[in-house]
Order: sequence, then C-alpha cells, then structure tokens
Amino acid sequence: MTTQTATRNSTRGVLYVHSAPSALCPHVEWAVGGVLGAAVSLDWTPQPAQSGTYRAELSWAASAGSAAAIASALRGWNHLRFEVTEEPTSATEGTRFSYTPELGVYHAVTGLHGDIMIPEDRLKAAVVKAALGEVTLLTEIDKLLGKPWDDELETFRHAGDGAPVRWLHQVV
Repeated sequence: MTTQTATRNSTRGVLYVHSAPSALCPHVEWAVGGVLGAAVSLDWTPQPAQSGTYRAELSWAASAGSAAAIASALRGWNHLRFEVTEEPTSATEGTRFSYTPELGVYHAVTGLHGDIMIPEDRLKAAVVKAALGEVTLLTEIDKLLGKPWDDELETFRHAGDGAPVRWLHQVV
C-alpha cells in the first residue's frame, strides 16, 4: 500500500468503534475500507462494557470529508456504537460524529483545539425553544454539545483504555 502525499485537502482522523457484535465486525471493516479506498483489517478486542461485543480503533489519513463519509457508511446499523473525528485543515474545520442506535448521529464542527463550535442560528433556535417553554435552555445547549451521546458512550470509551490503534493511509 502506498501512502498519500500531503495535500491541502488531506487530513487525519480516528474511528472509534465502541461496540459491535461479532457478526457486524467484518461489515464495519468493509464499509470503512470502501470509504478510504483500501482494505481495512481492525484489531478487534472484547468490549467489557457490553458482553458479546467488540471494539476497535483506526487512525486514518485521507481527504477532507472522509469522517462524514465513514459516519454515513456506518449510521443506522443496529447494535453499533461509534465515533469518528477529523482534524481541521487549512481549508476545512474539524468534525466529530457520534452514533448510538438509540440517539442516532450527532455531528459537530470542531475548532483547532477540539472545541465544539455551535453555529449562531442553532444557538438562536435553542433560545427560542426555551423562551416558548418547550425545553430548558440548559437541555438544548447540552444537545448542541452532544452531551446525551457523551453520556451514553462514556462507559464504552473507558472500557477501551489501552486498546491497540492501527494507522491506515488512503491509497492514491
């Protein structure tokens, strides 16, 4: 496999598969490999937070937008929990996607230091919903920051401390 040369549109990211049943593991590899343009073979380890499931991590280098493509390829699969991040480039912001079967996909734009950047219109909408009494402002801000996803995934994240990480570079 050849590595991609650094370009203005290339970036790096990490896929964290927090839990997947064994039958789904090869399908995850196939889907991610299809996005990155190279065969993917992950080091699956048992996920202690949920019996019968496995976890894996993959650090990747590919074109900007690959995190969104990976999230799109994996979203909607029952019994799968994952996060995928993408570092910012000189031309793009960073991104973070989180997925759980119960909550669906969470997407955030991230700044240079990993902070979540909330667009002005989403903040205004949260204030309006709170003013109308539909929700509390704190609840809406928590959603904008991905707190429900963080709460659900936290147990799975800690259960994976010390797990092996593999690097994959997109082929050209």
